[in-house]
Amino acid sequence: MIAFRRLHTLNNFPMRARFTIFWMYLFNRWLTFIPFHASRLWLLGLMLGKMGRAPSVLMGLEVRDPQNIELGNNVVLNRGVLLDGRGGKLIIGDNVDIAQEVVIWTLGHDAHDDHHGSVGAPVTIEDYAWIGHRAIILPGVRIGRGAVVGAGAVVAKDVPPMAIVGGVPAEIIGQRRSALKYTKFHRPWFQ
Repeated sequence: MIAFRRLHTLNNFPMRARFTIFWMYLFNRWLTFIPFHASRLWLLGLMLGKMGRAPSVLMGLEVRDPQNIELGNNVVLNRGVLLDGRGGKLIIGDNVDIAQEVVIWTLGHDAHDDHHGSVGAPVTIEDYAWIGHRAIILPGVRIGRGAVVGAGAVVAKDVPPMAIVGGVPAEIIGQRRSALKYTKFHRPWFQ
């Protein structure tokens, strides 16, 4: 009976919503694995709310509600990154380096809600930030200019500019000492 109700509910989706769901499935499960960078970049540009100059998008990117996602100039999105725009705006600044398998959430569940309700909040990652391998950024977080998030960290609160954070939950473990004069450019042909 439950399966029938779910199917019946799916049939009540407007045709446009069905097309959007199918398109996101196609993009996330097939098109982001096209081995040509220019093709992935072109497809992503059609969907995002805003995309700056010269981003690098490696294979396996997953996006949720791309109209709420904005990428700055020279952003590097490595393999297997998940960008979630369902709970609010996700803004990524210029020259941001996001390592493999990073997950950035703007939507989560309220642990205190009796009905497992959703809670959303925007996420901002400012210029020159560097997010390490398999880090998780939770809803409502702002990562300051030039901040570094260590590999495997779970960021649940704001990170000040130039801070280095690590751990679960992420805590400040150092300060970055850099003039931040670089421009990110990473464009492998078949990744």
